[in-house]
Amino acid sequence: MKKVFIPLILVIAFSNIFWRAKLPAEGMYPLSEIQNIDLASAGLKIDPAKIYNPSGVSLIDGLVQIGGCTGSFVSSEGLILTNHHCAFSGISAASTVENNYLENGFYAAERKDEIPVSGYKCRITESYEDVSGIILKEIENISDYGERTRLIERKISELEKQAADPENSVEAEVAEMFMGQSYVLFKYKIIKDIRLVFAPPRSIGEFGGETDNWVWPRHTGDFSFLRAYVAPDGSAASYSEENVPYKPKNFFKINPNGAEENDFVFILGYPGRTYRHNPSQFISFQEQYQLPYLSSLYDWMINKYDEISSGNPDLKLKFSATVKSLSNAAKNYKGKLKGLNNLDLAEKKRSEEKLIEKMITENPDLNEKYQGLFKEIELTYKDYFGYGPSRLWITQLFRNSSMAYLADFIWENAEQADLPDSLRKEKFKEENLQKTLASTDYDFNEMNIRFEKDYLEKMLTDAYNNVYNIKINAVADCEKPGKIAEFVEQLISSNIQNKDFFFELCTKNITELEELSNPLLDFIFKIREQNKKFNEMNERTNGALNSLNPKLAEAKKMWQKKSFIPDANSTLRLTYGYIKGYSPADAVYYSPFTKLEGIMEKSKSGGDYQLFPKLKELYDKQDYGNYYSEKVKGLPVALLYNTDTTGGNSGSPVLNAYGEIIGLNFDRAFEATINDFAWDDSYSRSIGVDIRYILWFTEKAGNAEKLIDEITKQQ
Repeated sequence: MKKVFIPLILVIAFSNIFWRAKLPAEGMYPLSEIQNIDLASAGLKIDPAKIYNPSGVSLIDGLVQIGGCTGSFVSSEGLILTNHHCAFSGISAASTVENNYLENGFYAAERKDEIPVSGYKCRITESYEDVSGIILKEIENISDYGERTRLIERKISELEKQAADPENSVEAEVAEMFMGQSYVLFKYKIIKDIRLVFAPPRSIGEFGGETDNWVWPRHTGDFSFLRAYVAPDGSAASYSEENVPYKPKNFFKINPNGAEENDFVFILGYPGRTYRHNPSQFISFQEQYQLPYLSSLYDWMINKYDEISSGNPDLKLKFSATVKSLSNAAKNYKGKLKGLNNLDLAEKKRSEEKLIEKMITENPDLNEKYQGLFKEIELTYKDYFGYGPSRLWITQLFRNSSMAYLADFIWENAEQADLPDSLRKEKFKEENLQKTLASTDYDFNEMNIRFEKDYLEKMLTDAYNNVYNIKINAVADCEKPGKIAEFVEQLISSNIQNKDFFFELCTKNITELEELSNPLLDFIFKIREQNKKFNEMNERTNGALNSLNPKLAEAKKMWQKKSFIPDANSTLRLTYGYIKGYSPADAVYYSPFTKLEGIMEKSKSGGDYQLFPKLKELYDKQDYGNYYSEKVKGLPVALLYNTDTTGGNSGSPVLNAYGEIIGLNFDRAFEATINDFAWDDSYSRSIGVDIRYILWFTEKAGNAEKLIDEITKQQ
């Protein structure tokens, strides 16, 4: 199924003018601000220029963005350390029932045995440039909110295309930082040939499964090693036997001694999206609609995949990456809901906004500038609450149903073909069309007709019953719920799942498609027409917030008398903190390290706590090599720290005061799932694999001596 992410409302992050005052304790700091943080007082023992130096080589040159996660080079031969769950879909795709690397693990002792991981590429940040002035000039004196959005998007696309350099393997991307105020153009070096070097068995990489997911104490060996390859001339190239290991500008050193409680640590990575500067209405939408709807839908999908694959190892393996992703998201959303409820965050934001509004009304100058601000925000979100749930439903329909996605693709292809080539979307231009059509192979390969039928029936039933205020015109046409199952049978019989028929439909124009009277195409056409209206409404919403959110931020900054750290937006950031335990509830304290004994204890429960046999053998011998910790009184497995992280920080190196890797970030505690909306030292804790456990398992249980030599000989 096509994984499509459509943000509900863009909000985010970055401006040189926004934080010259005292910096808050929380924060995912952009590159430009590293020199403005007093890291030395916090505990850093190296020059901050060694972290980021725009004029030379620094630590960030050893960092990569990969598979929606972060990774770090740990040798001069392109060796990458990241999470097992970040490499999971690649390991799964390379596995068969006969050679199940997911279950049994994998190690390539020789370079020739390293396995390509399909669909993966690396991005390395090369440079950034503030292009705020260029973009904002496009919307000067533009009052129509929808037009503002379109002009911004158009200019961003233009700048990205101008800055890209395909011949030198460079992609460009404009990141909207503080909404409506600042935009930054990032350039990324691209590497396309990524290969699997070492992966622990699933019983290590996923120890604890969903039972322990987003939970502390944790004992998961969530790590894997990959390698980046390039063409002999250094350019990005797809897999070829002629390719050679990439030579990074820099790589991270590993400290095999790990860290101790209260040690200073910092993290570099590519955190996804946070939403801390949004108004209270945004939180209310999350609480009332998005989070409960998606968590319940994903639970249903997980159960359905388990039901369909029961007793079928091939299907179990095929669905494994999808189920893991859904399970992770569903539990995360439930944690967020719990956090929002515990903090009563929407109400707290409403109270804050009332105080800011009071400050404005009591100051004539401010009142003149910000008059009606909160009323306009309220009206904007009132519109969004009307169409937002339905637009969310459509997003999920196309994201999780291959048949719906393919039917939507057929219509879009026909619409784009009616346009001059210069006006088409990039993927539908003549030069790119064959590659775009080839990309649909993924959907045909992933499609399962039984799931399609049940999923469509589930989605149509939800829409018919208006759950979570979902209103879909094409579904409302069904006479009664009993007719939905019959209608779904007609949709399935539309034959879109036939690859030859699909490609034949991709040659037809709009009139020819309309004349076919194909049930699925007709149904998706109606949904597309409604979604076009939703998208127009959303353009106006984004345009309005593009104007209103900056004013809210300015007023809030004056009221709080402090500056803001920008919300995360998948661009490179730094966060710092300390190895530190916490108290999640009355009379409960969690220390910041777990150890091998905990794995032995949990393994007695079975289920998600399957014990890898070699671990017990090594444990019984007390064979800890050089990785035993006197302070922890055992072999450390996982560690806890109070840095500010979110999704995308998976695989980020946890670095000590000297910039050496002492852990690998992979999760947050359940209480910290709310980090996307709020951060606080009392409950925000991130979880990493201790480097001592990574090295110990790789050496002792994985018997990967050559890999250990490659890592350690360059330290």
